[in-house]
Amino acid sequence: MKRRDLFRMGGLAALGAAAAACGSGGGTAGAGATRLQFMYWGSTFEKTAVEKMLRSFAEKNPGVEVKPLFTPDEYDVKLNSLIAGGNVPDLGYVPMSMSYRLAEQGKLVNLFPYLKKYPQLAGYLPDAYLWYGPDQLHGVATANEIELLWYSKAAIAEAGIAAPPAVAASAWSWDQLVENAYKLTVDQNGRHPDESGFDPKQVRQFGISVSITYAAAWYGFLRSNGADFADEAGKRCLLDTPEAIQVFQNLQDLIHKHRVAPGPGQLAATGDDVPGTNILLKTKRVAMVVDGHWALLDMNESKVDYGIGVLPKYSEPFTTSQVAGASSVFAGGKHVEEAVELFAFHIDPRYVDLYRQGLWMPQERKYYEDQAAIDSWTKNDGHPPEFRTAVVDYAREHGVPDLRNRVKNLSAISSDVLTPALQEIESGKRPAAEILKAVTPKITGMLQGWQHTQEV
Repeated sequence: MKRRDLFRMGGLAALGAAAAACGSGGGTAGAGATRLQFMYWGSTFEKTAVEKMLRSFAEKNPGVEVKPLFTPDEYDVKLNSLIAGGNVPDLGYVPMSMSYRLAEQGKLVNLFPYLKKYPQLAGYLPDAYLWYGPDQLHGVATANEIELLWYSKAAIAEAGIAAPPAVAASAWSWDQLVENAYKLTVDQNGRHPDESGFDPKQVRQFGISVSITYAAAWYGFLRSNGADFADEAGKRCLLDTPEAIQVFQNLQDLIHKHRVAPGPGQLAATGDDVPGTNILLKTKRVAMVVDGHWALLDMNESKVDYGIGVLPKYSEPFTTSQVAGASSVFAGGKHVEEAVELFAFHIDPRYVDLYRQGLWMPQERKYYEDQAAIDSWTKNDGHPPEFRTAVVDYAREHGVPDLRNRVKNLSAISSDVLTPALQEIESGKRPAAEILKAVTPKITGMLQGWQHTQEV
């Protein structure tokens, strides 16, 4: 997240004042009403849906008022400031790596004792739970988001190729992805990268875009190729194995060898800001993009003629799942019981439009296993025909949890050594093998193991 000088100068004071006005940890509003404060980030679409959900909770719980604290940027800085000032919200979103730190510091409520009181919380997908020790549960991943292969139907039709498969068993191989990306990549004169005269500096449409620096985008490929980030104990990094090196070299080759994917800065309209996947596909700047399920809402709102496919595979198909921030209840509030009740409510598909609208995927197992439950959030105009196989079945059978939910100390590892190494791979200045062999021992020296897991 960006750190703006303007925020440092005036934003913290304004936010602290707003939090104080709302009341730390609840307080009262009106004649004896209980006031809760819910802090969250998101797009304007998410803001509208969350506010509707909070109003619904208040209507179902007379005597309770909920104050939304919408924080679209600088979220980690603002939340840290509120915590330091003792003005924490009652509950809300927490950046994933921060959630583990806050839990260990006693800043988040242990939700394990509440699993019996709220049965739906005990019926989540196993990887949704965020444990910081035995019987110590500090929250859940807000939604079960997975990585997908989005594509422009118009671009696919113009290239005369078959659409990316929507069934995991039929997923493209990596070579098939590259072959089709060639056909989808054209410069301003209509030439493809394998044709004489192709101008890589004047590309009208790239065939594929997939981030090298964003772990969720490549972790599924890593697992598909029989590799992993670390060994079984989580103490030795495995990014220097031949299987891992192959994955990252293939990603680098998309940019610098095959010239079918954009390099650093090639998609940015201004500064470092890259248009969203919905804009890239609608304008046909890129024909296929690896991005999360959350893009569905913006796709529909922007009227993009899109399709959804599963990711290409090496051996067994995999996609990264649980790609989301945490939802937690903050410790020290005056109304913890009411806050936990809102916590259980705020990600229940019965009350939140974000599932039917396409931003979120549910965490309860029944929404992937029971047909009526599946239909309740997917059988509408916002979910294309291929959604059942490309998303619901794919997530249930082939999801592997995001590294942010599993690797201790990942935030420090990423900022200090991993991200700079991935940026160098993206630049193409050195082969992936050379970079990964140099950085792997450094990562190993920082690893502290995998996060705790247990059955509910």
